[in-house]
Amino acid sequence: MTPRIYLDHAATTPVRPEVEAFMQPFHRTRFGNASSLHEEGRLAREAIEDARLRVARALGAGGDEVVFTSGGTEADNLALFGVAWSPRAKSRHVVTTTIEHHAVLNTVSALREDGFETRFVPVDRGGRVRFDELEAALRPDTAIVSVMWANNEVGAIQPIAEIGALCRDRGVLFHTDAVQAFGKVAIDFRSLPVDLLSVSAHKIGGPKGAGALVARRSLKLRPMLFGGQHEFGRRAGTENVAAIAGFGCAAESCAREVAEHSAHLASLGRAFVDALRAAVPGVHVHSPDEGVALGIVNVAFEGAAGEAIVLQLDRLGIATSPGSACTSTVENSKPSHVLVAMGVPAHEARGSVRFSFGSENSAGEIPRTVSAVKQAVERLRGVSRVG
Repeated sequence: MTPRIYLDHAATTPVRPEVEAFMQPFHRTRFGNASSLHEEGRLAREAIEDARLRVARALGAGGDEVVFTSGGTEADNLALFGVAWSPRAKSRHVVTTTIEHHAVLNTVSALREDGFETRFVPVDRGGRVRFDELEAALRPDTAIVSVMWANNEVGAIQPIAEIGALCRDRGVLFHTDAVQAFGKVAIDFRSLPVDLLSVSAHKIGGPKGAGALVARRSLKLRPMLFGGQHEFGRRAGTENVAAIAGFGCAAESCAREVAEHSAHLASLGRAFVDALRAAVPGVHVHSPDEGVALGIVNVAFEGAAGEAIVLQLDRLGIATSPGSACTSTVENSKPSHVLVAMGVPAHEARGSVRFSFGSENSAGEIPRTVSAVKQAVERLRGVSRVG
């Protein structure tokens, strides 16, 4: 049987073997509640604090700045709601961009319903925020700015240091969703003008169900979940010890391999784009150069619908995605908000396909993938002509 080729790493990654092995004891022999005083509880607490230090080191942060969450979505929500709802918050204005993940977009929309004023800053054709418009959007009463580091649909990288410096100069808190950047670019929270940063375990070879918000220790965040004094009083609830332990292991591994991993993704992304353009006419590449370098290739094919291509490729043993995994269902025919914001025509944006590479992919898989894409596109174009 021909092995499948998995090209949807921006959606989720396979758990690293060392992470899976590291997590096993926490399901059976080290299963205690980390708030308990007995030995089982103490061992669970030690595992959480060990993971906290591993994640902190991987991100260049202090251990007391890492707040474990259930994933990137909760981390984004905690950053925005935590600042906006803080008892000390007096500002009622929030700024973000038009290409954020829905974990940010929908949270900002919820704040607007709560009476906050909001501003969605546009991006250019390469998916980069229009810096002059971002600067113009800042006001004396701006509570927080949220700009994702690397886009999940096209891979566009934002100038985080420059945006952070602008916000710091204006006295505005700055949050970045670094879920897609973690493990692909070097992150040193300590040296960055960033106040809050979100990451997720399952994007770096860790388990689903664990993430973290890195927040400056001086920040006063209002929790979204109320109960016990878990996570420095910032996030109540019994901790998922196994997932958190796995997250720490994965973070340590990916931080050690970031340079090698980045080079691998860049090589695969560029080789794939070159081969695709040579083999299939009518290809439109939406990912900017840095997106391709992150191993995220978002493309559209003239005369072929994106969701249909994804289904055809699945039957041919290749896993891809029509844009973001959080919004990609066969029933959802809306064009990608990211591509529309970048100026891509709606019909083309609706037909996009995202290929995203990972560490286990190899250059040897590219010819078979391109051949399958060509077969799928030609078949769909033929059906369209007949129809």
